[in-house]
Amino acid sequence: MKDFELTRKMLSFGGVFYPTGYAVIMFPDVEDARQVAGELETDSAGIMLLTPETILREISKADGHSDLTLPRVGTEGATVHKYADLAREGHHALMIPVPSREATERIMAVVRKVPFSYAQKYHSLAMEDLE
Repeated sequence: MKDFELTRKMLSFGGVFYPTGYAVIMFPDVEDARQVAGELETDSAGIMLLTPETILREISKADGHSDLTLPRVGTEGATVHKYADLAREGHHALMIPVPSREATERIMAVVRKVPFSYAQKYHSLAMEDLE
């Protein structure tokens, strides 16, 4: 797994976290996240583990606001808010490159083996809930 580093390419035009081409999947248990990453590492290079602290420090602040209790306009802001809420409860996340629908299905088949709390896939112009 790679260390997470927030880059400009992971932000929307408005500066909100929006990593096109990735799935962000949150897990209540870090060991489940590590297990999934271990199973996927051979299929999907570039997987990143995000700790709750990283999510709160990097992702929730990506839109330039320090107070996420305020409502956000748009789906991206609501999703960032959801990540922050789950991070405050101790959830970890994996950011996984998803270059195709087939890759997404392979990844989710592994993810579904363990409890996960939230999953989003970022397309260039839309976000997709993954179940």
